[in-house]
Amino acid sequence: MKNTLVLGKKIKELRLKNDLSLRDLEKKSKVSYSFISSIENNRYQASREKIIDIANALQGANVNELLLLAGFAPESEVTNDDTEEKSLTYEEFINNPEHGIFFRDYLSAPEERREEMREIFKILQEKEKGRKPGDVQGEN
Repeated sequence: MKNTLVLGKKIKELRLKNDLSLRDLEKKSKVSYSFISSIENNRYQASREKIIDIANALQGANVNELLLLAGFAPESEVTNDDTEEKSLTYEEFINNPEHGIFFRDYLSAPEERREEMREIFKILQEKEKGRKPGDVQGEN
């Protein structure tokens, strides 16, 4: 679920936890300090690449969490051949109000619980692979 306000706060929190100034993070991420400041203060929407660059420069950052907050699909979904189709499916899923509950829970959960949630989601994805519209859920 896109939430640029939370994204900016999260990046700032991680930057401060890493004891980095805006200029220090600029050096590590190759993203200008003024642009990082604009993201932190919810004045500008960053590209997917900039989010990844910033996340990779911050120790303790979860790239996929920051991508989700910025409204982008997680990295694992982007490496597939059917990226565009998966991205559209992801957008439909993420914009469903009922699914927002999962993402709110995910974003507020401790990292250990997030890992459990990711594992459960992978199991469900694998189980439902090849399912067609009209099929009964859980039946193959």
